[in-house]
Amino acid sequence: MYRLRETGVLHMRFFDRKKVRLLFGFTIFLILLILNCVMYCNKAGMKRDLTVVIDVGHGGNDPGKIGVDNVKEKDVNLQIALCLKAQLQARGVKVILTREGDVCLATNGATNKKVSDMHNRVSLINASGADYMISIHQNSYQDAQIHGAQVFYYSHSEEGKRMAEVMQKALLKADEENTRQAKANDTYYLLKRTEVPTII
Repeated sequence: MYRLRETGVLHMRFFDRKKVRLLFGFTIFLILLILNCVMYCNKAGMKRDLTVVIDVGHGGNDPGKIGVDNVKEKDVNLQIALCLKAQLQARGVKVILTREGDVCLATNGATNKKVSDMHNRVSLINASGADYMISIHQNSYQDAQIHGAQVFYYSHSEEGKRMAEVMQKALLKADEENTRQAKANDTYYLLKRTEVPTII
């Protein structure tokens, strides 16, 4: 089984081969929930011409978690992000992806590629002038009983908290067994360094 890791946000299962079709259905469902969250926040008083950054977790030499049948988190994140981008654009939202292919965002020659990648993601997000930022990740656990989508937000961001709570509420409605709650955090680099309301 493949799920989210503790440093990520969304906790979702990757099923065995007999149930792999469920992953696609869940992905589409997740995208619709994200759409509803973004549109709800916009109706709550934000400007009409929305710009949303979708941060596509991992990429290139950083696969993220490896799941059943060698499924890589970086690939699942990108598939979700591309579908979400298309759905948002169809609703008139301007979308910026931190990556559109299987690439690492580290500066060429950087000694610590992970640190450089994260720094460049934050620079891109802060320069974008976006209204919101959504970072997509998967976590993994060895215990098959642990599951359920969870949203993280920066402890000192009221807008981020509101966005996270709207998203988490929608996710709980979709999964009766999910008891997770939106969770504040002040240590994740993306949450600390981004200048726009951000959820992971």
